[in-house]
Amino acid sequence: MPTPAASRTPALAVVVLGAKLLTVALRIADGAGRGLWSFWAPLALIHQDLWLVVLFGVTEAGATAAAQRPPALAPAVRAAMTLSYAVIVLWVAVNVPVARLFATPATFAFLHATGGALGDSARVFVTRANVGAPLAVVALGFALARWPLRLPPLVPRAGLALTAGVALAGAAATAHVATLGLHRNAVVTLVRSAAAHYLSARLEGPAAADVTTAACAPAEGGALDLRDLRGAARGRNVVWVILESTAARFLAPYGAARDATPNLTALSRDAVLFESAYAAYPESIKGLFSMLCARHPVPGREASELGAGSTACEALPARLAADGYRTALLHSGRFAYLGMKTVVADRGFQRLEDGATVGGAFSSSFGVDEPATVRRLLAFVDGVRPGERFFALYMPIAGHHPYHAPGQGPRPFVERVAADAYANDLFVGDAAFGLLRDGLRARGLDDRTLYVVVGDHGEAFLEHEGNFAHSLFLYEENVRVPLLIAAPGLTRGTRRAPQLASGVDVAPTILDLLGLPPAARHEGRSLLDPAPRLVSFFTDQGVPQAGLREGRWKFIDDRESGRAQLFDLSTDPGERQNLAAADPARVRRYRACLASR
Repeated sequence: MPTPAASRTPALAVVVLGAKLLTVALRIADGAGRGLWSFWAPLALIHQDLWLVVLFGVTEAGATAAAQRPPALAPAVRAAMTLSYAVIVLWVAVNVPVARLFATPATFAFLHATGGALGDSARVFVTRANVGAPLAVVALGFALARWPLRLPPLVPRAGLALTAGVALAGAAATAHVATLGLHRNAVVTLVRSAAAHYLSARLEGPAAADVTTAACAPAEGGALDLRDLRGAARGRNVVWVILESTAARFLAPYGAARDATPNLTALSRDAVLFESAYAAYPESIKGLFSMLCARHPVPGREASELGAGSTACEALPARLAADGYRTALLHSGRFAYLGMKTVVADRGFQRLEDGATVGGAFSSSFGVDEPATVRRLLAFVDGVRPGERFFALYMPIAGHHPYHAPGQGPRPFVERVAADAYANDLFVGDAAFGLLRDGLRARGLDDRTLYVVVGDHGEAFLEHEGNFAHSLFLYEENVRVPLLIAAPGLTRGTRRAPQLASGVDVAPTILDLLGLPPAARHEGRSLLDPAPRLVSFFTDQGVPQAGLREGRWKFIDDRESGRAQLFDLSTDPGERQNLAAADPARVRRYRACLASR
């Protein structure tokens, strides 16, 4: 009777299930995991882990059987399976603290976003628990590896069949449990997100000029007629400020109790303020692409693959340069971050400067102090010949985690919690905007300039379970941003515009204000038209989600589990009461709309 082959599959099962148990326990200890108290939760949480065990077991059994003919292959097969086991254990272990923090293991997009620029943010999370947890998983994995089990052939077959059955039941259970991504296995998630990324690269088609399907035709929503501003800024310079990680609800013009941006508040007193503006994607560089090109980024594609050579668009700076503007982008961060250099290169900027060339007296892993960037921007303005117009895009970094922008400016708020440090960072960035505007006033240019100020995305502080930073969810704190337009001497008083706005609408609106014709390839359209609108947004940094806003309604669709969330923001601005089950017809229409986009 042949000796049963040694198997590492039982050991792998113990490791991946142990890692999941540890991750969930840490989340609960952090005060999260309220949605996991459900009959369905255990099945939902482990089903992807079980699929990995089944795949490993089937592969191991097949490789072992194949190695018997010829037997000389057996050592190579054992070495390959041992290496596979070790790699899986290490990757699962590393992702315990990742999933603890973000409720999802690392995706392809997540890995792509990781780099030296985030060093200061990453150091905040180097704690004993976040280091000890993966070490414990690795120790368990390698301890079990020393004693592979030898099981009769029938036992592993029955075990794998039972495991597959439980995994199937768990997959169905995810529709009933708000796991927030904790159901994802680290290996499965990386493979699936990488496959989605490479598949999207093959499927990308041309940009649509507009989406007018019946499902997307807005049926409700107010709008302010701003057509009197069409062409009103003709001949003006343009200063476009894209605020870093700035959620609308933190600004006094949007109802915040404390004024973290007094210079912006002063500008808003004679400006058009859009009350419901949304990022097309809650991350800086893809958000920048959506605004420069007035089109949504492609799901699954990384920012470094959205360059002019691979993703054609009618970028606003190129359009203005062709109209005689001198164009520049001044960024306090680093173009190396997230492939930003690819997005901004060859888009019509005649001058590109980031933290690497700006220098500055202070720096961090993410960039340099804001006053240094403002000084370089004003130097660019001084280089513009008399009679020429300029377009300057200023992108600060103040507001980005860990909320300690480089520099020695005042931080007026007592920092008891992270949101206080964030408010101080907003104040630092706003002070730099004040320096910029003072510099333009001193040059006699303030009343000859069109100011456009918009947030690149929001910032979350656990308003919803597991939601912090900005890129993983689509709640209001993630995607609702400030958007205001001011032309000193032209706009008087605050005109609050209720129409929904998207980042893809900013460039078309600037063209309309300047009296320039619209671009054929823009997906967005001018916000000066008084028409009801519907805006959409998505994220694929963690669990893929797509969402939209129409009138008072906000819809979020989890593309993996099929769970839908529907909120009436007029009565539930905090997005607490999910009305999806009560209005299935609306859910179907919104899903059809998102599918068409």
